[in-house]
Amino acid sequence: MKHDNERKALITSLFTADPSAHVFNGKIYIYPSHDLNIPVADDDDGEQYMMEDYHVLSMDDLDAECIDNGLALSKDDVPWVDKQMWAPDAVYKNGKYYLVFPAKDKDGIFRIGVAESDSPVGPFKPQSDYIKGSFSIDPAVLVDDDGRTYCYNGGLWGGQLEMWQSGSFDRDAHRPEGDELALGPMFAEFSDDMTCFITEPKHLQILDENGEPLKAKDEDRRFFEGPWVHKFNGKYVLSYSTGSTHYICYAEGDRPDGPFVYKGRVMEPVKGWTTHHSILEIDGEWYMFYHDIERSGVTHARDVKYTKLNIDKDGHIETVHPYETY
Repeated sequence: MKHDNERKALITSLFTADPSAHVFNGKIYIYPSHDLNIPVADDDDGEQYMMEDYHVLSMDDLDAECIDNGLALSKDDVPWVDKQMWAPDAVYKNGKYYLVFPAKDKDGIFRIGVAESDSPVGPFKPQSDYIKGSFSIDPAVLVDDDGRTYCYNGGLWGGQLEMWQSGSFDRDAHRPEGDELALGPMFAEFSDDMTCFITEPKHLQILDENGEPLKAKDEDRRFFEGPWVHKFNGKYVLSYSTGSTHYICYAEGDRPDGPFVYKGRVMEPVKGWTTHHSILEIDGEWYMFYHDIERSGVTHARDVKYTKLNIDKDGHIETVHPYETY
């Protein structure tokens, strides 16, 4: 079924990107980053992405008007944050809504923070400090069927993931290249009250069809940023952006911490430098929320959109061609 809003900018009163979409109480809520269309030069470290706050979007259903529910959290509300509040996610548990977000601390290091609210649209009250042991960007949080809560996150280059290979922060760390093993996203388990990690963060492995870890030179398949995990037929499906090649790819695993076996592409490249998405089930059908710069033509002025996913009974995802007429 094609919806009226499909593949259209869901909101044009502000620029939004990196959408994490969820269904809470029968309504669709979208947790994006809030782009500022400011005159900043692009660079590989993402200095053009100077987001300062979060707005929560909502829709009664996929054909309904998308609503901006106003300011949910600002960097000025969070004691440890200096700048760059990038892609967030949100979960509901223990009767609370938790916004999980990355930002640079006062030392210029990306950390993961948590804020809570009684409402899915906020306002959110942040914890006083970032999650100890957290680093890098793009948190995606999965509340599993048994109630355990997992954080998947990480991004290379401006996301600083490769700067932590030694176990401590090193701005000059070597980036894996060529036949060196590609870095996977980070994985850790949250405490039940969402105040800390109860496991040491670790890199996840993404394997090829022969069971070999992907190499850094495999830019069409290796992880770059934007992890997301959903479950299908009891399997954990990790999807992510390849970064410089602009694909959204996916891999499957039997455990929340993998290993994950590469399966294919979810989406061909969008217009714009970044790709970032979320996948969820709505009324028995699967959808992907994503962003592009079709409206603005500006790298850091993006719009959230969605499209239907076709997934067969074995979990194979048909590749989306975002500008194909259908």
